[in-house]
Amino acid sequence: MPKPPISAQLYTVRDQIKTDFAGTVRQLGKIGYAGVELAGYGNLSSAAEVKKACADAGVKISGAHVGIEQLEKELNKALDDNDAVGNKNIIIPWLNEDRRKSADDWRNFARTCNDVATKAQPRGFTVAYHNHSFEFQTFDGKSGYDLFLENSDPRLVKVELDVYWLQHGGQDPAATIRKLANRTVLVHLKDMAAGPEKRFAPVGTGLLDFKSILAASEQVGAKWGVVEQDQCYDTPPLEAMRISFENLKKLGAV
Repeated sequence: MPKPPISAQLYTVRDQIKTDFAGTVRQLGKIGYAGVELAGYGNLSSAAEVKKACADAGVKISGAHVGIEQLEKELNKALDDNDAVGNKNIIIPWLNEDRRKSADDWRNFARTCNDVATKAQPRGFTVAYHNHSFEFQTFDGKSGYDLFLENSDPRLVKVELDVYWLQHGGQDPAATIRKLANRTVLVHLKDMAAGPEKRFAPVGTGLLDFKSILAASEQVGAKWGVVEQDQCYDTPPLEAMRISFENLKKLGAV
């Protein structure tokens, strides 16, 4: 399998894109990122402007985070917007707490994802769910994540595995990628600093075994590896993204 190209999740630079989306993606392109994963349009107002800014920066759009509520209420509009921007990977980034209190909640969410993906797939879209660590809360011996996976159609509903949150939830990131080989379309690459706070860290500076993570991602044919750092603390976000990219180069991912 070819190595997955490396993209940057724009949530990391959310403050920067609020005032200069085009300039920020241009800087990410200069660092070497092949793509960006959208988390809103920042200071731009249309899909056409976003598409142009990314094209001008020489980066592809690897995916977009779209809330489940929007997909439930305005699916056709969400798909039209993503068609206009040139994106075919729709990623559900979060599940509100009131929707994950029981095993039935997870089953219902899985069915909702089935419904969304059934309608999106004929238009060429892939629908995936991005994990955190709350998915590994158990209900009668089964985790919310297992309930979600068991009740969603693997042919329709894919996953974007976040390796930091897998580790945070007590899972083995590389083993999980391999276990979900037929569903893993994107892998979120972020590291965990040593210490009880489990702070977010640039890739290659923390505790995670990225050699095994990258090997597993390549083995299962993931479409993209996506660098994200939820909080950068005292490091400027673009500098944190540069450090992650340079360390991925050293690891042979680029």
